[in-house]
Amino acid sequence: MRPPLSLLFAPFGLIFLLSACSTTKKIQALKPAPNYSTELVYDKQTSFLNLPIEIAVTDLQNQTNKYLSGLIYEDNSLEGDNLMMKVWKQAPITIAEKNGKLEMELPLKVWVRVRYGIEKFGFSAYDTRELNLNGKVRISTSVSFQNWKLNTNTQILGIDWVENPSISIAGQDISITYLINPALAIFKPKLTKMMDDAIAQSLDIKPYVLQALDQISKPIEVDKTYHVWFAMQPLEIYTQPAVIANKKISIGLGMKAYLETSVNSKPTLSFDKNKLTLAAVDKMPTDFHASLAGIVTYSNAADLMQKNFVGQQFQSGKRAVTIKKVDLWGKDGNLIVELAMTGSINGSFYLSGTPMYNPDTKEIYLDQVNFVLDSKNKLLKLGDWLVHGIIAKKIQQSCTFSIASQLSEAEKIMKTYLNNYQPIKGVNVSGNITGLSPDKIVLTPNAIVAIITAKGQVVIRIDGLE
Repeated sequence: MRPPLSLLFAPFGLIFLLSACSTTKKIQALKPAPNYSTELVYDKQTSFLNLPIEIAVTDLQNQTNKYLSGLIYEDNSLEGDNLMMKVWKQAPITIAEKNGKLEMELPLKVWVRVRYGIEKFGFSAYDTRELNLNGKVRISTSVSFQNWKLNTNTQILGIDWVENPSISIAGQDISITYLINPALAIFKPKLTKMMDDAIAQSLDIKPYVLQALDQISKPIEVDKTYHVWFAMQPLEIYTQPAVIANKKISIGLGMKAYLETSVNSKPTLSFDKNKLTLAAVDKMPTDFHASLAGIVTYSNAADLMQKNFVGQQFQSGKRAVTIKKVDLWGKDGNLIVELAMTGSINGSFYLSGTPMYNPDTKEIYLDQVNFVLDSKNKLLKLGDWLVHGIIAKKIQQSCTFSIASQLSEAEKIMKTYLNNYQPIKGVNVSGNITGLSPDKIVLTPNAIVAIITAKGQVVIRIDGLE
């Protein structure tokens, strides 16, 4: 329901020009001059955005295979451990999600040269043998997220040999096992560290998140005619533990940011990625708040308001008036409504009121409404029945206009950035608006701007990284 309109009497300057013509009086009130603040209009609020990152296990697999290829390890010295070793990745690594962990298969070809022998009384007798290991290493990995990277804790579950381990003697490969165990004891920790390093280096999400935020944070002029801008300034990033499920790795991120809507000037917000901090938290808010600007020109608003008066005659007893024309403008933060009347009184009257927004009807109405009159003028009595009577109440109730279409357009603009928006390749932004609530109404020299707070959710997904 629209709040009741008050009928307070406001003493403004008034000049009446009266000409008698039977019972009809012609009254011309002094027209209030437009007056607007020269200050820029900013609407900045702190908001929390939900930014979960979802990384497909297949993407992790692709990135790891790009990082590890061909010869992945080489040790050309026998000193210290009596071993030389070369390790090749023979085929693509496969990664699958199982019971909250990652299970990998790494097809490897391992060449090992082993030195063995005795040294006594200054005499040395050594020989070397070469081992050719060909098989699949089964690996289990748990995942955490720290310092913008996926950190893994890898354990080797076992090795399934495709070919039996062998040594080369006189050009012949002879199966042997007693020399394998020392080589594997050294090889296994090197391999697990290699896999951990590969995942950490191949999937550092910080550049992708920062590039996405940098693009999203650039001020957007959502309405070029009335110079309405929207901007975001990320302040802090929060993270929750990584979860592996449904063939993806989910990292719960949240962001504290300033969101700003400005009118008549580009926003002052700026994003400094070097000042962005990352902190671990147990729980994060899920909703975000952003401002939408519903814009309607004074002439359009007057046309919309005049439709409320078409075909209507406002009557009280023997007196009646008809509104022929409506005009609107701003003065000192109030909305001035010019009403050109015919009937028992011919002339123009002016209403002054505070513009308010009704979220139920999506209309702007006037609160604390006053007729602009001169209480000292004796001719006021001729219009007193109009100013304080039933007709005045009915007229004021018709001084409304809808901004539903303007808000719909503003919402549509916002949704374009929440509908699979891709600031950079591999990063998709999507979301929805779940509710709108009134904030404030600003009167600019060109238009009436209704700033509405939109609530919703945003998801940033990393997909198909190259």
